[in-house]
Amino acid sequence: MTELGTPQVVDRSTFQAELDALRVREKAHTREGDAIAAARRRLPMLEVDGATPLIGERGAVTLLDAFEGRRMLIAYYFMWHTGHPAPEQCEGCTWVTAQVRELSYIHSRDVTYATFCQGPYEESARYRDFMGWEMPWYSALGSLETLLVGRRVGRMHLVCYLRQGSKVFETYWTTSRGVEAMDNSYRLLDLTVYGRREGGGLARRMATTVYRQPSYSHRWTSHRSVVSPEGRVFGRSGRTEPA
Repeated sequence: MTELGTPQVVDRSTFQAELDALRVREKAHTREGDAIAAARRRLPMLEVDGATPLIGERGAVTLLDAFEGRRMLIAYYFMWHTGHPAPEQCEGCTWVTAQVRELSYIHSRDVTYATFCQGPYEESARYRDFMGWEMPWYSALGSLETLLVGRRVGRMHLVCYLRQGSKVFETYWTTSRGVEAMDNSYRLLDLTVYGRREGGGLARRMATTVYRQPSYSHRWTSHRSVVSPEGRVFGRSGRTEPA
């Protein structure tokens, strides 16, 4: 087994001095993040059609309905590979969605969170149930060209909306690494000596490769399942792989 690299061993005072120096940068980073968040809130907004159709567990609904009476809505546009089995669905979308669990806190701030899947409702809802997820789930398949106008359909997106009466406005959206806003695992791993431990782009390599270490992907999150000796796949919910 390859010996893993480790930081230099020092005494407590040296360690604390190095940490104090880093803390200055961390606090500056936090303050800059606060300033960016404030600038985000000052962005102009764009009116969109609140009557845009979606499919939910009770059938046809609208974008306005997805607010569930709250003033704001955060919608994650889940990539979908129609007709493919659970292990072949989007790993990244599964990874971030699996970390969205307790919603009562954002509900208390008048915000609804929902998944807008880019595939058929019946098929994708089986995946949601297989994973044991409980967040509101809709298919936006028939409305993607409207909801994601100017953006790449079929890619992950995180979009924020505001409701004023029956009018709906888009206030912010992001994609790619921007959807890490849904993540807590990477934030915790970034505090550890070996970081995220995965290959990938330059930013990830910079955040990861400091010492010799094993490299991982988030393949394990492709369906957070267990494969039995007989080859049957069991999801987080305990269900076997959806048909």
